Amino acid sequence: METMETITNLKTLEQYVPIVDRVHGGTHPVFHEVRSLFEAINSKIKEAGSGTPELTEEFSKLRVITNNYVIPEDVCEAYEAVYRMLGELDKAYNS
Repeated sequence: METMETITNLKTLEQYVPIVDRVHGGTHPVFHEVRSLFEAINSKIKEAGSGTPELTEEFSKLRVITNNYVIPEDVCEAYEAVYRMLGELDKAYNS
């Protein structure tokens, strides 16, 4: 799972997720859960080091609450980017 793209996505997500949560959390409360799950995923990836973390439950929950990463119509590009990158991480983990 530790590809250069994954590492880049994680660093970008670390920046974007808190901002998107602050900006859109009021109108899209589901994003609070997205943030919490991302933080759990990120923490497990860091703790695992070169190993493979167990993220099945987190990605399963993310797919449910995001409707398989379907981007809401009334959001900014950063929100779209978060869903796209989370979807890519999910795909990388599950392939």
